[in-house]
Amino acid sequence: MTTPDRSDGRSDDRSPLNWLLPLPIAIPLLPPLFNAVEPRLFGIPLFYWLQLAFIVLGVTTTTLVYRATRRKR
Repeated sequence: MTTPDRSDGRSDDRSPLNWLLPLPIAIPLLPPLFNAVEPRLFGIPLFYWLQLAFIVLGVTTTTLVYRATRRKR
Protein backbone atom coordinates (compact mmCIF):
# COMPACT_ATOMS: atom_id res chain seq x y z
CA MET A 1 0.00 0.00 0.00
CA THR A 2 1.35 3.41 -0.96
CA THR A 3 0.75 6.66 0.85
CA PRO A 4 0.02 9.94 -0.92
CA ASP A 5 2.78 12.53 -1.14
CA ARG A 6 0.58 15.33 0.19
CA SER A 7 -1.68 15.51 3.22
CA ASP A 8 -4.79 16.32 1.14
CA GLY A 9 -4.54 13.04 -0.79
CA ARG A 10 -3.30 14.43 -4.10
CA SER A 11 0.06 13.45 -5.51
CA ASP A 12 2.62 16.10 -6.37
CA ASP A 13 3.01 15.85 -10.18
CA ARG A 14 5.24 18.69 -11.29
CA SER A 15 6.90 17.07 -14.28
CA PRO A 16 7.86 19.48 -17.07
CA LEU A 17 6.47 16.94 -19.52
CA ASN A 18 2.97 17.86 -18.36
CA TRP A 19 3.37 21.06 -20.42
CA LEU A 20 3.08 18.90 -23.56
CA LEU A 21 -0.54 18.06 -22.75
CA PRO A 22 -2.06 21.40 -23.90
CA LEU A 23 -0.49 21.01 -27.36
CA PRO A 24 -3.13 18.64 -28.80
CA ILE A 25 -5.78 21.11 -27.61
CA ALA A 26 -4.12 24.31 -28.83
CA ILE A 27 -2.86 23.20 -32.25
CA PRO A 28 -6.31 22.36 -33.73
CA LEU A 29 -7.49 25.82 -32.64
CA LEU A 30 -5.20 27.46 -35.21
CA PRO A 31 -7.38 27.90 -38.34
CA PRO A 32 -4.54 28.88 -40.71
CA LEU A 33 -3.26 25.30 -40.42
CA PHE A 34 -6.30 23.74 -42.08
CA ASN A 35 -8.02 26.58 -43.93
CA ALA A 36 -7.40 25.04 -47.35
CA VAL A 37 -8.47 22.19 -49.59
CA GLU A 38 -5.03 21.33 -50.94
CA PRO A 39 -2.87 19.32 -50.44
CA ARG A 40 -4.97 16.23 -50.78
CA LEU A 41 -3.91 12.91 -49.31
CA PHE A 42 -5.28 9.93 -51.29
CA GLY A 43 -7.98 12.29 -52.62
CA ILE A 44 -9.05 13.42 -49.14
CA PRO A 45 -9.04 17.21 -48.58
CA LEU A 46 -6.58 18.67 -46.08
CA PHE A 47 -9.21 19.47 -43.43
CA TYR A 48 -10.33 15.85 -43.02
CA TRP A 49 -6.97 14.12 -42.93
CA LEU A 50 -5.57 16.82 -40.68
CA GLN A 51 -8.36 16.13 -38.17
CA LEU A 52 -7.23 12.51 -38.08
CA ALA A 53 -3.64 13.68 -37.63
CA PHE A 54 -4.75 15.79 -34.64
CA ILE A 55 -6.25 12.65 -33.06
CA VAL A 56 -2.97 10.79 -33.55
CA LEU A 57 -1.09 13.78 -32.06
CA GLY A 58 -3.34 13.75 -28.99
CA VAL A 59 -3.02 10.02 -28.40
CA THR A 60 0.75 10.09 -28.92
CA THR A 61 1.27 13.06 -26.61
CA THR A 62 -0.91 11.61 -23.86
CA THR A 63 0.81 8.22 -24.08
CA LEU A 64 4.26 9.79 -24.02
CA VAL A 65 3.51 11.92 -20.95
CA TYR A 66 1.82 9.02 -19.16
CA ARG A 67 4.69 6.62 -19.71
CA ALA A 68 7.33 9.18 -18.80
CA THR A 69 5.63 10.33 -15.60
CA ARG A 70 4.08 7.17 -14.16
CA ARG A 71 5.51 5.95 -10.93
CA LYS A 72 7.37 2.68 -10.60
CA ARG A 73 5.54 0.17 -8.45
